[in-house]
Amino acid sequence: MNGKFAIGCMAALLSSAALAQVSLADLAKPPATARHFIIESTGGKHGDSWSWIAADGTRMARESLNLRGQVWEIDYSGKAGADGMPATMTIRGVTPQGDAGENFAVANGKASWKSPIDAGGAAYPGNAFYASYGGPMDTNAWFLERLLAAPGKTMKLLPGGEARAAKLTTMEVGQGAAKQTITLWAITGVSNSPIPLWADANDKFFGLTTGLTWLPDAYAGDMKQIQKVQADAMAAQAPILYNSLVKVPGSAVAFSHVKLFDADGLQFIPDQTVVVDKGVIVSVGPAASAKVPAGAQLIDGKGKTLVPGLWDCHMHVGDDYTGPQELSLGVTSVRDPGNDDLLTIDRRTRIAAGKLLFPHVYPSSLIDGKGPYTAQVANVATSQAEAIALVDRAKANGFTGVKFYGTFNPAWLPATTAEAHKQGLHVHGHIPAGIRPMDAIADGYDEITHINWIIMQAMPDSVIPVSNGIMRFEGPGRYAKDVDLDGAPMRAIVSTMATKHIYSDPTMVAFEGLYVPENGELSPSYAPFVGTLPPPPSAASAAAALQCPRI
Repeated sequence: MNGKFAIGCMAALLSSAALAQVSLADLAKPPATARHFIIESTGGKHGDSWSWIAADGTRMARESLNLRGQVWEIDYSGKAGADGMPATMTIRGVTPQGDAGENFAVANGKASWKSPIDAGGAAYPGNAFYASYGGPMDTNAWFLERLLAAPGKTMKLLPGGEARAAKLTTMEVGQGAAKQTITLWAITGVSNSPIPLWADANDKFFGLTTGLTWLPDAYAGDMKQIQKVQADAMAAQAPILYNSLVKVPGSAVAFSHVKLFDADGLQFIPDQTVVVDKGVIVSVGPAASAKVPAGAQLIDGKGKTLVPGLWDCHMHVGDDYTGPQELSLGVTSVRDPGNDDLLTIDRRTRIAAGKLLFPHVYPSSLIDGKGPYTAQVANVATSQAEAIALVDRAKANGFTGVKFYGTFNPAWLPATTAEAHKQGLHVHGHIPAGIRPMDAIADGYDEITHINWIIMQAMPDSVIPVSNGIMRFEGPGRYAKDVDLDGAPMRAIVSTMATKHIYSDPTMVAFEGLYVPENGELSPSYAPFVGTLPPPPSAASAAAALQCPRI
């Protein structure tokens, strides 16, 4: 047997053994002295995260998270090398995608890794941090601490890429003896947008707040204050990007000799000229007879196609950088079907003031009930009166729709949707647990959001009462293969939707990713973008589907 081949086979066997899924009982137990983080959102608490240093210097962490029925039970251990970077890292446990097992090690000048989505190795360049696919929040804490200690706050990453940190602002948190100053850093090179991370005065990780928040338990009450300071600091960066990208024409602009897509006629028309002035299309016609204003900027469109601005009908706007990303793809109108209302209002104000580059956004206000599966950015109603008041507030704040979620009390739907229609708002959403989509339509829905809720009409009775948890995914994944699409339940809902002009926002790309790929496989919809993104999100696009039977 070839010696190198034998060594490779042994390494593979050892990796497989190390990555065998660990039972919940065998995951690390945090000591009483462990640092404790609360995982929460505007919807309430979602879990806990602990981190500590073992007697031999090993970094340890344990995390438990339940996000509307999607469960993470994970731990990790890691030891630093002479350069302070990870020399070993082992992640164990379970995620919604299955086994969380992941290993990284540096030995004899070589780095090797194996995760649920990839495996590989390379010469270790020194002073490089392994960007793990998964793991508890302490993997990010270690990353931040090494990045802030790196020269120029720039650090090489493995398997690839480079991270950078830029200081944005500081603030005081806590009371009395617990009062301290924390610093906000914007991290680039690891995602499509800068990631905000907070550090303490010793450049140690303090917390993270995005859609979900990780804060030390003693400071969980400071979440809203931290979010406000962070939002203001991140917003202050937007005009810099705006001014670097936006060029306002001083005259009319003529796109000449283009092949034009006629959206009304559903056809392409050759050799057209389109004139735009002050953001308005002022003329469209054959290039041979087009009248172009004197002094207009000419853009030669020969061999190119001009289309109307595209719509993104389902985009939960993540941050200020979503705007340029959407515009770069030709998207000029976005339907945001639920977000943090305050951030949505703030972005709209800055767009109007010319401080933020963005498509036109048509937002819905997300309304849910209170419970363990409350949506993480929801406006929470605990009574029908509160739900109606939230609808009125959505209208007053300029929202175009309201979106209901799975923990909303279905008994409140008729009165709440009636108020929404009275206010001229579009009504859509998930289907509250306990009812089926036909019930939601009868109660006033104008749209069923996501394809899984349409097929929920034919799901077994056991799925419906718990459809606000993981069964909203697992139910269709387990039972849709047995659904007769020509059977009475599906014929009834399709007929009703057609008769009542009920919309469907199917989000098929999202569900393709949930049900189709295995670990390490790219969802076909994301494959064209790999290589255009920073290495970490490119790698993450090979994440597996949920662990439930495929359709």
